[in-house]
Amino acid sequence: MHESLNQLFFFIFSGAAILATFALFSRQPLIIAYIALGVLIGPYSLQWVTDIETISSISEIGIIFLLFLLGLDMQPKALVKVLHQATQSTIISSILFGITGYSLGHIFGFSRIENLIIGVSMIFSSTIIGIKLLPTTVLHHKHSGELMVGMLLMQDFLAIIVLLLLMSGNVSIREFTLTFLALPLLIFGAFAIVRFLLLPIFTRFEQIGEYIFLIAIGWCLGTSEAAAQVGLSREIGAFIAGISIATCPLSKHIALSLKPLRDFFLILFFFSLGSGFNINLIPKIGLAVIFFTCIVLAIKPLTYFYLLRSQSESPSLAWDIGFRLGQNSEFSLLIAYMAFNNNLIGTEASHLIQAVAIMTFVFSSYIVVFKFPTPIATDEKLRRD
Repeated sequence: MHESLNQLFFFIFSGAAILATFALFSRQPLIIAYIALGVLIGPYSLQWVTDIETISSISEIGIIFLLFLLGLDMQPKALVKVLHQATQSTIISSILFGITGYSLGHIFGFSRIENLIIGVSMIFSSTIIGIKLLPTTVLHHKHSGELMVGMLLMQDFLAIIVLLLLMSGNVSIREFTLTFLALPLLIFGAFAIVRFLLLPIFTRFEQIGEYIFLIAIGWCLGTSEAAAQVGLSREIGAFIAGISIATCPLSKHIALSLKPLRDFFLILFFFSLGSGFNINLIPKIGLAVIFFTCIVLAIKPLTYFYLLRSQSESPSLAWDIGFRLGQNSEFSLLIAYMAFNNNLIGTEASHLIQAVAIMTFVFSSYIVVFKFPTPIATDEKLRRD
């Protein structure tokens, strides 16, 4: 039975509000609540929501807005400054985590391409957990905050490259050549339109927030559709749209105004991920999930500690950043989703990546909240705004 759109939204957003409340009281990222809700009321459990195709189609707009805002946040000057410090440690750690994931996948009998995707999914740490659990004073005014943001930005850049490669799908050489030629033309066209059309419009009507909001949405979705028409993915177009206006004086205002809209669709996206999680596979992948989770929680803090110590950072700072980045990323979920949709990995590999990401979210959050300064620390001595 297919539910009406009103029923779908009622179950999803009412349920998300309830589980999100429990997540906040238990010091968990909200993303876990959305995925858990999908598992709980989706077609493999209570079956309150079964029309997952509709939700998935709508939720893909959230990925478009996510990549638009990622591009919008990539200020060239700030990017160069922080990446200079973070490049070496990020590249070395990425290679090590990738090899570890590939090797573990091989041990559990996955195919070569599945091992590669599993390895890639282990490279990244969670921007959501890393930033949300970092005190604002540290984030903006201390070296540790700048360094961690630099490492996360570098990882975001690598993640975007991976996502764009996955989005390219299986194409012929002719199609790839046309797409290769279309990409620089789209980038050039986007920057030209921003320079000669959008910037003058923004300057003249910057006081009318509703109009700026409308133009930003139109630019994001318009560029993403233009990308689709020339053989690229809509997500690539959205990312180009974001970068093209990143230096605009109103970029921060645009980012702030679009985040609630992005979050609305991302709730649907993460719900659809959870609803597609077949809990009947847990007996098959349970041992692998536990093993992978333990390895991630152990190897990531240790790796970051030794890499940062080799750069003459203090032990306390190295441990702090190491544990704050000691989990897999929300990008791991996106990678699993896109790789599965492109028939690069099977159901078990996809579920393994998702389950390990969720488990590391949970345990890493608890470690950080109870051992390091955060805005939501249970210990008054560790609570920092």
